[in-house]
Amino acid sequence: MIAPSTIELIATLIFGLALIHTFTASQFQHLAHTHPRHAGLFHLLGEVEVVFGVWAAILILVMAFIKTPDTAIEYLDTRNYAEPLLVFVLMVMAASRPLVEAARSINNAIARLLPINPVTARFIVTMSFIPLMGSFITEPAAMTLAALLMRDQFMQHSLPERFKYAVIGVLFVNISIGGTLTPFAAPPVLMVASKWGWDISFMVTEIGWRALLAVLINATVLTLIGRKFLSDLASHITLKTSSEDHQRIPLSVTLIHTAFLATAVIFHHHPVVFMGLFLFFLGYTAAYPHYQSRLLLREALLVAFFLGGLVVLGGLQAWWLQDLLAGLSPTLLFFIATGLTAITDNAAITYLGSLVEGTDAAFKYALVTGAVTGGGLTVIANAPNPAGYALLKDCFAEKSIGAPGLFLAALGPTLVAIAAFWLIP
Repeated sequence: MIAPSTIELIATLIFGLALIHTFTASQFQHLAHTHPRHAGLFHLLGEVEVVFGVWAAILILVMAFIKTPDTAIEYLDTRNYAEPLLVFVLMVMAASRPLVEAARSINNAIARLLPINPVTARFIVTMSFIPLMGSFITEPAAMTLAALLMRDQFMQHSLPERFKYAVIGVLFVNISIGGTLTPFAAPPVLMVASKWGWDISFMVTEIGWRALLAVLINATVLTLIGRKFLSDLASHITLKTSSEDHQRIPLSVTLIHTAFLATAVIFHHHPVVFMGLFLFFLGYTAAYPHYQSRLLLREALLVAFFLGGLVVLGGLQAWWLQDLLAGLSPTLLFFIATGLTAITDNAAITYLGSLVEGTDAAFKYALVTGAVTGGGLTVIANAPNPAGYALLKDCFAEKSIGAPGLFLAALGPTLVAIAAFWLIP
């Protein structure tokens, strides 16, 4: 192991402080309510989406002071921001009214096939079908759609707080593992698929069917746990088939939005392409405002800021992460990758693991499945999680999702994923 540089040690210390800040963000939101005189400052410190961006800025200032400003700028220039930019674009596009209504219509059509209460049917389909669709429309888009559908149809109503935590725990885990039917939709798989030659056939036969099983089990168990709450909900609400009461959206508009989203997914490796496409998308939505609702630009920008900060801080963690992953047995690697994902973005873990030379198939399987298994434990564990957090946090007490509550809620579905990926022969 090569001794870390001073900057690497400082970056790891700052990264640790950012993690502590993330896990205590809900406490700042509580302070904002109990100390109204400084509510603005506490609300800012309690916004999980700004935590890593703020600490990344501190790291760059420290680097400029210890080294030179040019060194700090050069480091920023060498980071790859494709993932934060892609999440931003996909989140805004997927949350557009035509695509949300299309997703709701498809979701409702599937739910009608189930011989159970319509409210319960829509709940279980939203928690299973949409995460699995993440394998085709990408996980960030699936997270955005699932979070919006859950918020509008269920989470805004009077459900117990503990059940809301159970919902978000299952949602985060199911999104993380639900994108593994293909090699291009889940960030931790995308990082290694090309290098290791993993195609759709491999993903479905080796990983995807296990993910499908775990997603269905998690959604079913959650529905059974909440059947009383959902039954009570069904007695006094009527779920709409459309999110808007005005101006029916033509099929042509929905298809154009779908084409924008699909093209962004196809060119996900090329920011200059999908960002240019996004500008055309903004122009199109401005030209036909009567078919639109408010675009989630602010929420998506905050999520991109969060992920960009994670890219900057995570870029100097390789000195300990890569050495930790090398030389481990597949079983130990699987569980260490699952645990590390809770404190480090799972795509970063698989990327660093892919740099280890001389690895076999068992090492590769353990690394990737461990990384996606732990992707729901914290808000930073998987790139789409901040999007779900941003869209659902207002449904919780004090408009904040506590890190301990999320971790505990995700433990059960994470254990199901562990069983599916590691215990089933």
